[in-house]
Amino acid sequence: MASDDKTVRLWDTGTGAALQTLESHTRDVWDVALSPDGKTVASASLDETVRLWDTGTGAVLQTLKGHTHYVRAVAISPDGKTVASASFDGTVRLWNTETGAALQTVEGHTRDVWAVAISPDGKTVASASPDETVRLWDTGTGAILRTVENCFTQSLVFSRNGSYLETSHRVLYIQSDSTKSFAPQLQPLSTVFLRGNWITQGGANLLWLPFEYRSSCSASRVNLLLLGYPSGKVTFIESSPL
Repeated sequence: MASDDKTVRLWDTGTGAALQTLESHTRDVWDVALSPDGKTVASASLDETVRLWDTGTGAVLQTLKGHTHYVRAVAISPDGKTVASASFDGTVRLWNTETGAALQTVEGHTRDVWAVAISPDGKTVASASPDETVRLWDTGTGAILRTVENCFTQSLVFSRNGSYLETSHRVLYIQSDSTKSFAPQLQPLSTVFLRGNWITQGGANLLWLPFEYRSSCSASRVNLLLLGYPSGKVTFIESSPL
């Protein structure tokens, strides 16, 4: 869990017991990502760094420096070897998790970058920005593969087979050909999202949030929505499948 108190906290999902409190960032922590093997967590902070931590000991493994503004989001590749970070400096950076070396800096967005995701095969990174584009990049070369216009989203999640991206409002289907083209049609979703002050499902407004329930961050997966608050409180909202 990332917090404005500058810490990352690890919890036992079964018991709710606190496992580790990770302290090293000098400003608010905005996002975290857990490696597939559960041994490493990456954190993104307003202190312009990404930090990698050992989940067992709580020790800092790497401090990744290079961004020139707040780091908004992080993602770890399925093989655990690469971290992608999205920043208010308008770039996405790729890093080697073992050495901390910078691998690529990808530039193209005209505003802050708010979200980042790595495909299941590790070959593609997706990014989203308030410039209302979603962009696909080649992780090996940093080359732009595709830009989708008029797509505003604060979240990106690749499907397990990499055939589509879930955004806050629609699904972006990725063709299997070498061009990795998008077919950004809107299709009904059972996934719940936070859009403004509304919780939505299937593209329709489901629940309006009063002021005291409005969160500073959110995450969604299928019919489960998590809302995070500056106090450290997390609310879980589960909807019935459509």
